[in-house]
Amino acid sequence: MKRLMNLLRGTVVLCVTGPFPERLLNLCAQHRLDFWQLEWLDDHTVRFTARRHQLGRLEKLAERVECEIAVEQRRGLPDFLLRFRARYAFLAGLALALGAVAFLSRFVLTIQVSGNERLPTAVILSQLRQLGVYPGVYGPGIDRQQVAQEAQLALDDLAWMGINLHGTRLEVSVRETIPPAAGVDESGCWDVVAKTAGLITHVEAERGQAKVIEGDTVAAGEVLIAGNVAMEPPEYSDLPTRYYPTHARGRVWARTWRTMTAVIPLTAQGKDYTGKEKTGWSLTAAGRRLRLWGREPEGRWEKSSSAHQAALPGVGRLPITLRREVWREYDLTSVPLNREAAQNLLQDRLRIYLEQAIGPEGEVVTTDYSAQIQGDSLEVTLVAECREEIGKERETRAISNGPEPDEGTKTG
Repeated sequence: MKRLMNLLRGTVVLCVTGPFPERLLNLCAQHRLDFWQLEWLDDHTVRFTARRHQLGRLEKLAERVECEIAVEQRRGLPDFLLRFRARYAFLAGLALALGAVAFLSRFVLTIQVSGNERLPTAVILSQLRQLGVYPGVYGPGIDRQQVAQEAQLALDDLAWMGINLHGTRLEVSVRETIPPAAGVDESGCWDVVAKTAGLITHVEAERGQAKVIEGDTVAAGEVLIAGNVAMEPPEYSDLPTRYYPTHARGRVWARTWRTMTAVIPLTAQGKDYTGKEKTGWSLTAAGRRLRLWGREPEGRWEKSSSAHQAALPGVGRLPITLRREVWREYDLTSVPLNREAAQNLLQDRLRIYLEQAIGPEGEVVTTDYSAQIQGDSLEVTLVAECREEIGKERETRAISNGPEPDEGTKTG
């Protein structure tokens, strides 16, 4: 900042000559005149840099100590402009150029559309042009919210539009409506309700009447987009509000907080082999099995087997198999688990369950794990803040309207 101020106000490089130049430096310090880049050329000559507007005061102080001041160099904006004081056309052109740049930067030069797949970009740009948004329009004069709402009404395939202005570039972000899946019944009256509690961050009501806005807190099961659309009567009218049923559709995003718990025993059952083994042989032919030697023992035995199929040269494999079976005796024993390994295992499982719960488009913002011993088990709890779509469709009953008013009914 100091260098910038010196550039704007101007500086001078001075060469001071006299019997005692240090006396001038002392006077500068007494009168709070700043100087820097001090360089002694010899015992009677010194060079330093000072501010341009302090040059007159420095010359008066130099006379008091019998020193001479010579200006070696001038720097900064004031001296730069003085070079062109006779070139008024140049200064006028520079001012006009800067003014033109500042003026033109307020106009839209390019429009970028993103988020569309089925709806062509040309269709969106054409609709924006009809609404008065096109390259060359005055940017700050665009009512972006109004333009986005009118474009959504005009284009049936648009579920949402957002318009942002960045200098001369206009960014148009859109989201298209989701076509109904094949075989989905669009008849009847359906609401979009919250499948979990949360804080609403974004609402896209494609069909139906939005009942929540950004910043609202909702509970699980609360209606987000109503299938019963209310049509209010004209102001000062005695007519009742009428409702029209529809299959509400839309997307509602919210910040959610989920708590999940998983438990694992800290001991596991392991096998301790006693060293005893038993062997048996059997023969299988034509789908029938004949035991030749040994029987399966009772108790805790682990079985393993190997088979050998008979074959003849030139004939190939025969439907005869000789099978060898080995049984190894073991006792069950308790094996302690490593707590750190068990905790890491549960944390990984909870993270997988969380990502499955919020869906592929959800986002995990923060996670906090805690662990505690409950008896001979380890309990791990996950508390997570997420951003996810919380809407789900639920069938509801259409609100019945009263009889249509007679033509002679008076209205206020």
